[in-house]
Amino acid sequence: MRSFEKSQAYLERAEKVIPLGSQTFSKSRTQYPIGVSPFFITHGQGSRVWDLDGNEYIDFVSSLASITLGYQDPDVNQAVRSQLDESGVIFSLPHPLETAVAEMLCEMVPCAEMVRFGKNGSDATAGAIRVARAFTGRDRVAVCGYHGWQDWYIGSTARHLGVPNAVRDLTHTFKYNDLASLDTLLSAHPGEFAAVILEPMNVIEPASGFLAGTKELAEKHGAVLVFDETITGFRYANGGAQELFGVTPHLATFGKGLANGYPISAIVGRRDIMKTMEDIFFSFTFGGEALSLAAAKATLTKLRSAPVVQTLTAHGRKIMAGLSDIIETHQLGDIFGTSGHPTWSFLNIKDGRGVNAFEIKTLWMQEMHQRGILSVGTHNVSYAHRDSDIDALLQAYREVLPYIGDVLSKGQLTSVLRCEPLVPLFKVR
Repeated sequence: MRSFEKSQAYLERAEKVIPLGSQTFSKSRTQYPIGVSPFFITHGQGSRVWDLDGNEYIDFVSSLASITLGYQDPDVNQAVRSQLDESGVIFSLPHPLETAVAEMLCEMVPCAEMVRFGKNGSDATAGAIRVARAFTGRDRVAVCGYHGWQDWYIGSTARHLGVPNAVRDLTHTFKYNDLASLDTLLSAHPGEFAAVILEPMNVIEPASGFLAGTKELAEKHGAVLVFDETITGFRYANGGAQELFGVTPHLATFGKGLANGYPISAIVGRRDIMKTMEDIFFSFTFGGEALSLAAAKATLTKLRSAPVVQTLTAHGRKIMAGLSDIIETHQLGDIFGTSGHPTWSFLNIKDGRGVNAFEIKTLWMQEMHQRGILSVGTHNVSYAHRDSDIDALLQAYREVLPYIGDVLSKGQLTSVLRCEPLVPLFKVR
């Protein structure tokens, strides 16, 4: 049996100086059950990572979907080394890489006519909303999906502690694949919405006409349509979900896979809207940091020269088909399901057989970690994953899912859990 003693001891040390012991909620003990999980990764290579106790995992978290090519991709590493050794990191004036990478994005992304860089997805979405408000002269925002930590969005969720009510009142949620809910929202406040922002796809596919209808409604009401492609960008297609689904927004935001894990994000979009960036204040000392730009250039180059998206998609289809077959074969559809795009798919866990979904998920994670699979319920495929990795994942599912079904049918979950069950953080999808 795998030990996590060093991880747990280090977590205690970390929590003395870091709230939750992590800089990111999604990497903290809120998501990984204590006693049966690793809490610190020491290094990664390709599709694999190693924890503080020396345990090896096939990683299907892929650094929250920011690793598209794989850990320590040689082309990205070489580009960063060259930039560091030959030129440096940051300068008193812009580096030419800012323009070069912006030009590549304008070539690849359908809506991109101009580009501004940030450091993470929340920078980009917040910047897009500020631009939309400045461009339209309006304040209200309609949201659908997860759009980061900043006040304008997080105030609309259960994690709104510390966000002023005046800010919260300006953000309104609508339902995915429900044009009527968006129409009702926009019509209730005519002439007041600056932006409609959504993840073009996450857990489920867009219904026929939904994305096009969303754009039509936004334009009808004079709002800027923003696609949050922080995850879908450079994963669903080289030009993002907007390329895949054939609907071009006014603005789009990118992050995560843009530089294979290096900290950079981007707002891109229609020239007349993006020119408003000259008048608002969206400025970072590290916005033009050259190592991340070098990584982005190398990543985008590889996306265009190698079959990255095609490989991710093929692996993902194999996962989804195999997982669906296991669920059907063992009659586990009342507990488990699968959804999403092949490159970013989900194991859906439901309340069932007298037990809530978070208790089931805790047991699932306990057993998957023991089998060397790192996952939080998503399959964030990278170009470094091999057929053998997919086979290992499906073999783990063949062992774990029927076991969980049997445990639940016998009412034995409490007796087999070796930890306290997870509790929900907040639901955004």
